Amino acid sequence: MPLARRLPKRGFHNRFRRDVVIVNVGQLGVFPRDSVVDADGLMTSGILKKTGDAIKVLGKGTIDHPLTVKVNAVSRGAREKIESSGGRVEVIE
Repeated sequence: MPLARRLPKRGFHNRFRRDVVIVNVGQLGVFPRDSVVDADGLMTSGILKKTGDAIKVLGKGTIDHPLTVKVNAVSRGAREKIESSGGRVEVIE
């Protein structure tokens, strides 16, 4: 039997993988008007259980009051929804 079939198979673990945590725009409605939404605020409000390597905001849901959102990444639809409600988006690294 060939050597390749005799040896056990091993998996692959990508050591460069980033753990990105997803938050939707509809979940940001729990924050009061004109507040700053960042990783600490998301943790204390209970939206996130862990921060991971990055936080990304996606555009599912609606928001009706202005917020300042400080996250690592944001989708185009989420940015449009936040800015159309009068808020701001700051992308941090």
